[in-house]
Amino acid sequence: MTDLSQIVKAYDVRGVVPDQWDETLAELFGAAFVQVTGADAIVTGHDMRPSSPGLARAFARGAAARGADVTEIGLCSTDQLYYASGALNLPGAMFTASHNPAQYNGIKMCRAGAAPVGQDTGLAEIRTLVEDWSDNGAPEPVAATGAVTQRDVLDDYAAHLRDLVDLTGIRPLKVVVDAGNGMGGHTVPTVFEGLPLELDALYFELDGSFPNHEANPLDPKNITDLQARVRETGADLGLAFDGDADRCFVVDENGDPVSPSAITALVAARELAKHPGGTIIHNCITSWSVPEVVKENGGNAVRTRVGHSFIKEEMARTGAIFGGEHSAHYYFRDFWNADTGMLAALHVLAALGGQQGPLSQLVAQYDRYAASGEINSTVDDQTGRLAAIRTAYENREGVTLDELDGLTVTAADWWFNVRPSNTEPLIRLNVEARDAATVDRVRDEALSVIRG
Repeated sequence: MTDLSQIVKAYDVRGVVPDQWDETLAELFGAAFVQVTGADAIVTGHDMRPSSPGLARAFARGAAARGADVTEIGLCSTDQLYYASGALNLPGAMFTASHNPAQYNGIKMCRAGAAPVGQDTGLAEIRTLVEDWSDNGAPEPVAATGAVTQRDVLDDYAAHLRDLVDLTGIRPLKVVVDAGNGMGGHTVPTVFEGLPLELDALYFELDGSFPNHEANPLDPKNITDLQARVRETGADLGLAFDGDADRCFVVDENGDPVSPSAITALVAARELAKHPGGTIIHNCITSWSVPEVVKENGGNAVRTRVGHSFIKEEMARTGAIFGGEHSAHYYFRDFWNADTGMLAALHVLAALGGQQGPLSQLVAQYDRYAASGEINSTVDDQTGRLAAIRTAYENREGVTLDELDGLTVTAADWWFNVRPSNTEPLIRLNVEARDAATVDRVRDEALSVIRG
């Protein structure tokens, strides 16, 4: 019996090609996607990985065989696919493995208007259909198969983003951008065209073998070239995009990384200036500074679980104007509640170019605490380790515990969160405190319990 548990994750499909999945399976996923969504038309896009065009074409064949018309937008970033899903009001499928190594590929799927498809919103049903058809044969094509056509939406995507953030009046800025040989090399030149920006492009050649470094800016070793170039050239800031360019990381004029929580707070303040009293979503691992800034700017902060499907659902439920995560995913009501690192980058550029000080000075007001970053520990028993943490802290005076996502332990001057990985035998720890010494103390104590 076919078992897709290794490639169907909580929010997407992702695995090694062709060992774990291939074009035959992609075709079945296309058929199942149409059946589950009930769509009579869909849109697809793909990144620069060598296997992406073939997988996308196979998915389109499967969808068309079930009667759906397919609009192929070809090479694109994930947020460009979300744009197409929103602007065309069509369900969408993006072929990418984001920041994963070259041998991987995957599918990120959404309903019309970029609404998420996750385990509880259709992905489990799609998996069941594909497994059944793999074992028993695909269904016969419908009488009237769909048409497959091509459409270029890059210019429209760029124009939409520039309409949302006006940079025409900013002071000229020198910007280093590291695309990591990923889709930022495709989108950045068009989005930045005509703006008062001097672009210094690093690794803009589309190459799914990632010859220079992994397209994962969350790992510090992958932004060292960006940091060095910013320092060498005296640039105002640096931007790094991941492989599918839906996440953006920022370094200041000194080459120092800017916390995604600080970017969340900065963008939240700008969005609240446009939409007074609005709601801002943040996950349970973002800094204390985020809800503080939201409150100071007259907004309503809502804390939620980690993960794009939770953020998007909460944004839809509350009508939130913006949401941010510690992983540099940024979500905008004006972008169909979808995540777009490019729009967050434009906000940073507009904020920096709208005043005369350096970026380090600008973001200092949003970066108020010391933090450990995410620390992973391999464990044999995730449930047992979380229980051990609870036992160690639940009776301490002045300490509160909550289980919104994993376990969060909060005191007057610090907090930490521990969460089990959904895909690996890991416990993830994040610590924040009012000073670095407290971070170190709390981190070491928590790790001693986690690691037994």
